[in-house]
Amino acid sequence: MKIECSIDKIKNALIAVERVTGKNLTLPVLGSVLWVASGKTLKLRATNLNIGIEIEVPAKIEKEGTVAVRGDILSSLFSILQGDLNVVFELINGNLLVKTKTSTILLKSIPHEDFPTIPTVEGESIVLPSKKFIEGIKSVYYSASISEIKPEIGSVYIYPEDDMLVFVSTDSFRLAEKKIKIKQKLNFDGILIPFKNTVEIIRIFENIDDDLKINLQKNQISLSSNNIYLTSRVVDGNFPDYKQIIPKTPSTKAIILKQDLLSSLKISNIFSDKFNQVELTIKPKEKLFNFESKNSDIGENNTEIDGALSGEDVSASFNFKYILDCLQSISVDSLSLELSGNNKAMILRGVGDISFMYLVMPMNR
Repeated sequence: MKIECSIDKIKNALIAVERVTGKNLTLPVLGSVLWVASGKTLKLRATNLNIGIEIEVPAKIEKEGTVAVRGDILSSLFSILQGDLNVVFELINGNLLVKTKTSTILLKSIPHEDFPTIPTVEGESIVLPSKKFIEGIKSVYYSASISEIKPEIGSVYIYPEDDMLVFVSTDSFRLAEKKIKIKQKLNFDGILIPFKNTVEIIRIFENIDDDLKINLQKNQISLSSNNIYLTSRVVDGNFPDYKQIIPKTPSTKAIILKQDLLSSLKISNIFSDKFNQVELTIKPKEKLFNFESKNSDIGENNTEIDGALSGEDVSASFNFKYILDCLQSISVDSLSLELSGNNKAMILRGVGDISFMYLVMPMNR
């Protein structure tokens, strides 16, 4: 193998694939990046058996070949090398020689014969702008459970509904739902993408402006755009029937400014206890919307927010961090908060935006 390409192009690809490499003592090849030089492109592949990625890099290929090199070493090396200069890679006695204008580096290779195949996923196909799909995942993924005890809630659930693609996640303490309008009619049962994999999907595709092609089958999902192809394992399980827990007729409603709520929660952060607890009180007749937080070691805080309030008096305790998390998913300036009684769940939405819904469970006092 002998190839030549620019440092910047291969650097960006290596940083993307290296994070997917796995640390597996029984299969050390998973810690490597596989280089496949053929035709007019260099393909860089990595997998941890849970997620796999292939990125094509344009290169001048003098001699085709394949080699596997430790991903962490490549990432460290190319984080130092900079500039538009070209770099030459050549396979010498099975090892990878890296030559720049000023450096000659020899990287030990790993036997690549055991490198797993990254599957080609066939089945239901979806094409939509990459930014729309990433918006759907980013709007909800933070609500998924980080525990792997219940993998069905340690995932983002995606399913079709009329002309919408719906993204949902929950850790049983809060739930986020985002609906993205799509042009094509879809017919699949819904899929569960593991939380850890959604983090990588966001990182890899969030800055891509082109369409994203998604293929679904029973145990795998693939996403491809431009020169990137990614596959992810799909969780075998059933997502909870979450629509049953969403209150249908709230007894109290408040319309407030997002910035006011954000400022209030930041103050609550200073004075909240180790459980991040804040007490919310709404008294519509007294025009009172109030957050209270106490910490026996620091002091206490009581912040009032102006808003349009209606319905019955209500109070409930919440984890303020759960409320804070959802504000990144609401782009409008005004928020709607709905409660159905004391110490009941609260629903947050952006005023005029029916595409996003967030439910927070109360804390036991």
